[in-house]
Amino acid sequence: MVEQPPVTIVSSFLYPNSVSKKGVPVNRRNFIKTSLAATVTAAGSGIIGHTLLFTSPANAQSNGGKKMKILVLTGSPRENGNSSILASNFIRGAEEAGHQVVRFDAASSDVHPCIACNSCGMDGPCVFQDDFEMVREHIIPADLVAFATPMYYFGISTQLKAVIDRFYAINGKIHVPKKAVLLMTYANNSRRDESPILTHYEVLLEYLGWTDAGRIVAPGVWPVGAINSTPFPEQAYQLGKQV
Repeated sequence: MVEQPPVTIVSSFLYPNSVSKKGVPVNRRNFIKTSLAATVTAAGSGIIGHTLLFTSPANAQSNGGKKMKILVLTGSPRENGNSSILASNFIRGAEEAGHQVVRFDAASSDVHPCIACNSCGMDGPCVFQDDFEMVREHIIPADLVAFATPMYYFGISTQLKAVIDRFYAINGKIHVPKKAVLLMTYANNSRRDESPILTHYEVLLEYLGWTDAGRIVAPGVWPVGAINSTPFPEQAYQLGKQV
């Protein structure tokens, strides 16, 4: 019997846009009510707006039973935010699979933005001695790095972006083969709106020489905890088990 390679999930629920056809923003309260109603309806019916299943090249290559070191970087400033819930479920799956996981919550950490002083020379100590030292310690030996972020004004959160910008100081040490995962949430439902974050993720991996091991894109989740009424937490859990 031939063992089938793991499957990576990229998913999207179908929810109403938060912008009217005339381009006029709708009332936030009404949008939240509509989103919650759509969430409950979709969850109850088991219907997913559009789901794409594909075999990730990273997962198609067997690890030979190797247990990985995984670093999960989260960017939500909301306690129990939707992207944080995805991260927690991904971690649960990865730990059950025997992987060693470290979580770094950027929003509750002290990470100074890069100031482009070039003191580090792209491969040395940073002038700021802050919580990024924990990232440095764990990202260099990591086999996989997971990015969990909400969409803020069509980009990743400021808190996570500050961490990624500080990769500059360890650039020479992380240009080695690694896997990566993207866990992304946002309130709207638009493939076009998703594209800036997806493009950023893809170009970042291409630059670093990392391989995409899976993505979960969850639209239509605005209020804290809204994602709990969708299949996305379970998908994040399964992704964690399969990477």
